[in-house]
Amino acid sequence: MVMNDHSLQVYSGKRVLITGDTGFKGSWLALWLTKLGADVTGLGLPPVTCNDNFIVTGLESRIHHIDGDIRNPDIIIRVIQETQPDFVFHLAAQALVLNSYQDPHYTFTTNILGTLNVLEALRKNPLLVKTAVMVTSDKCYENREWVHGYRESDPLGGKDPYSASKGASEIVISSYIRSFFSDTDTTAVASVRAGNVIGGGDWSKDRIMPDVIRALMKKQPVHIRNPAAIRPWQHVLEPLYGYLLLGDALSKDRKKFSGAWNFGPHPCNAVSVETLVKEIIRLWGSGSYIVDSSENISAESSILMLDIAKAVQVLGWSPHLTLPESVRFTLDEYRINELSHEEVFHQRCRHIDEYMRMRSNA
Repeated sequence: MVMNDHSLQVYSGKRVLITGDTGFKGSWLALWLTKLGADVTGLGLPPVTCNDNFIVTGLESRIHHIDGDIRNPDIIIRVIQETQPDFVFHLAAQALVLNSYQDPHYTFTTNILGTLNVLEALRKNPLLVKTAVMVTSDKCYENREWVHGYRESDPLGGKDPYSASKGASEIVISSYIRSFFSDTDTTAVASVRAGNVIGGGDWSKDRIMPDVIRALMKKQPVHIRNPAAIRPWQHVLEPLYGYLLLGDALSKDRKKFSGAWNFGPHPCNAVSVETLVKEIIRLWGSGSYIVDSSENISAESSILMLDIAKAVQVLGWSPHLTLPESVRFTLDEYRINELSHEEVFHQRCRHIDEYMRMRSNA
């Protein structure tokens, strides 16, 4: 079975629970599913700033959001029992490498215990949820600075607390799939690992795209650390499309689609931080950058790439956007100063429509 663009209509009228709906990727997924006609419930912490994607798109009035911490198992069980979702997408996490050094306990408890709590809620309510997609990270792999991409079967690990927490989460997910979620009367579960995602509405500290945008908006030089570090850059719509395809496929054939999946860009999009910054400045139309040698770069790896052959060959997913196209989408999504929440929501929807047209015309 190979999926196609029309398969996303399966979500119309379905009940979907998203953990981490106020986060960057979670809010984009909530928006896309709302556009598809799904009945979306979100569970997560309050947005950090008034500029976060969840706020500027007005999602609080379009979905049912519940404030809650995934480290609390009771609230997850309650939400699942009350909403009885057809699909669960678990995205709630502490998602920043540098923050994981500052507060490793919060990182490990949120990413590992939070994932465990979601899985336990699914195990204890086997007849309520048919399908669950658990989102981790490309940094779950034991990074050996390989020039080729990591495959789903490669060893998991991580030097920094964030990477280690994601590797551990993958081990927990795999254990639950094999121990509790293999029978047809249980939830079908898969995990997904995406590369470095860019897109409008992300204002996280110490993340390259928001850092660049803040500097450009203030007409200040962009400070970059580790300019030679190579990452698999992709617009947020690329992995989310994969997550949605996988959710549909998993609901129809757990044996074939359960387990781990990589979603990354074409190899030509895996470029250095400096190359990305130059492309952003070129398309922005002005700006400059300086390399900040005072920054501590030991926390971050030099190269990280994903092998996406499984998703391409088995699921029928493939990345589509070039790096300039991904940056163009992203910069348009940040230029919203004069737009209302309604207008921003529809701008995002137009980008989804354009993205899907580009895919269908390829």
